[in-house]
Parts: sequence; structure tokens; C-alpha cells
Amino acid sequence: MSESAPRTASVIGGGSWGTALAHILGTHGYETLLWMRDEDTVREVNEERTNRRYLGDAPIDPHVEATSDLARSATHAELILVVVPSKAFRQVANALGDHVVGDQILVSATKGLQEDGMKRMSQILREETCCRKVGALSGPNLAKEVLDGHPTSTVVASPFEEVIEKAERMLSGPRFRLYGNFDIVGVELAGALKNIYAIAGGVAAGLGFAANTQSALITRGLAEMCRFGKRFGADPATFQGLAGVGDMIATCTSTLSRNHTVGRLLAGGGKLEDIVESLGMVAEGVETTRVVHHYARRERIYMPIAEAVHRMLFEGATPESALTTLMERASRYEDLDSLIHTGPVAGDSVVESARLAALNRRLE
Repeated sequence: MSESAPRTASVIGGGSWGTALAHILGTHGYETLLWMRDEDTVREVNEERTNRRYLGDAPIDPHVEATSDLARSATHAELILVVVPSKAFRQVANALGDHVVGDQILVSATKGLQEDGMKRMSQILREETCCRKVGALSGPNLAKEVLDGHPTSTVVASPFEEVIEKAERMLSGPRFRLYGNFDIVGVELAGALKNIYAIAGGVAAGLGFAANTQSALITRGLAEMCRFGKRFGADPATFQGLAGVGDMIATCTSTLSRNHTVGRLLAGGGKLEDIVESLGMVAEGVETTRVVHHYARRERIYMPIAEAVHRMLFEGATPESALTTLMERASRYEDLDSLIHTGPVAGDSVVESARLAALNRRLE
């Protein structure tokens, strides 16, 4: 980009996280379009500088302009962040594909998996658009805390160094620090999987359990995530970082987490349908639990905590009975092998070649 070129960005999705990311870009001086469907919210953002449905009265930077015009959002930006629920992701990506050009950079900030084929969001971006330089943003980033200016860090992952460097340049600031990672598979799986354990953390909190329980849950949940990720081509080391254990700690313990809230309300006797409706927002962990349970069963991956969450969400198990089943399992040795990287990860050959080339350049 030349020195005189406009500093532009677009965020596709006007929920809590999309709005927070647009605000960050705005505070860094980027003219940012925030795409959303609801015209009333478009007017609210542009006239009142708030998005009350998701973020209360927190002010949104004046460099952010809300719009319902997807074509304008797509052609406006040097960086496009896609932050829509996973269930709507393919539909929105397909529509976006009608307007983007091949050299634009697309980064998903959605932490979920598509049920059909367990596709990650960056895979969907590549399938539905002509853009090949895609990435994923994930980490311990509760939107309200980010918008309120609490310091935090996150990870941007891509096999393409250009994607990482552009996202770092545009998003990093005094209160929001980005780290790069070439393991896009691991970062995306970590962001999706941790939502299952956030539900479990909410159940534990709702039942009145304290630090010992949460510590055991996070540690053993991390082992399950590594086991699953390793089977599907992730580097287990990625799960030790911000996208894995970092995000786990935040969402397993915070009442700001939607998935934690789902678990807490389940522990209080709420029905899943009523809980989801009362949230008024998407808790990705519910659908992720369904997807991961299916593939863990198919691939015979041992994930007892995820299994317990599935039983509570979809099989009518009470939190107390799920806990009893978990705690009364046969004793076993602590499996630490799943936490260790033992060789090259599998994946798209083009993506892997780009990842290795970029890694070599950084090591030179």
C-alpha cells in the first residue's frame, strides 16, 4: 500500500466481537466499515456510537461506520475480518465471494466449526471466495473487556506471512497485542474446542465448585483438546498458547463468556432451548459440542469431559449425573504424550509449503 493510499478495513458481523474489533481498528486510525444486517443497529452505531444489544453503552470509535451494504464493505478494505456465527458463515462467505478480489486478505475471527465435514472457518473462506491469503484470529478476548480497554493479547494464524504481518500492523496497539502463528489448524481448533470446556466451567461454577475443580477441568480439558487437534493435523504446542490454554482460562472462569453462562444456567436447572433463547446471542460451544462429539466417536478419540457436556446438552443428563460418571471412571495414568509435538502436521500441501517458507524466512 502506498503512503497516500487510504487506511481502510472492514469487519463483517456486528455482534459483540465484531464491534469490538471494528472499534480497535478505528482507534488505530483506520476508516472501518462494520457490516451488519439490522438497519436499526446501523443507525444506532452511526448516530449514537453504541451497540447496546451486545455491548451496552460502551462508546464506539468515530472512525467506524456501520453499513448493511456488503458489496461496499468488501471492496472498501485492505483487510477484511469476518466475524459472523459459524452457522451463517458459509452463506455470508459465499455472498462476500461475489465482491472480493484475489489479492485481498480475509481473516476469520469466528470460533466455531461447520457441522458438515467439520470445516474450519478459514477453509470456508477459501472455498467460497477467490481469496487465498486467509487467516484466523483467536485468543482470550472477551469483547466487553477489549472494548473497555483492558490489556490483552491474541493470536493471528495463517500459512502466509503477509497475512500475519498485516493483521499485526493494523490491530496491534497499546492495549491489544498480537502474536503470529503459522499453525492455522491448531489455532482454529483451539478456539472452537475451548467453548465446550467453557460450558463445563459454567456448570462447575453453577454447582458451587471452586478453584480445584476449575483447575482440574482446564488441565484435563486441555489434554482432550490436544488429543483431538493432533488427530486432525494441529501442532499440540499451539494448545499451550493464547488460542488454547489462554482462551480456556478466560472463558472457563468468566461470567462474560456466553458458553460459561450456558453451563451456569444448565446447572441451575434451565432447559437448553430456553437458555439459548434467553441469551439473545450465539453460544458457539453448543453446536461445537455436537460436531466434536460426532468426530471424536468416529475417530475413537478419548474425550470424557466433552462426552459429559454432550450428555448434558443433548441426552438429558443432569449435571450431577454427568459429574458422577466423570469422577467414577476407571483410574488411568496421566496422558501427557498428547501435549507433545511428535512430527509434521498434516494439511493442504499449498498451505504447508507457504507455512514452511515463511517460517524459514523468519529464522534466517
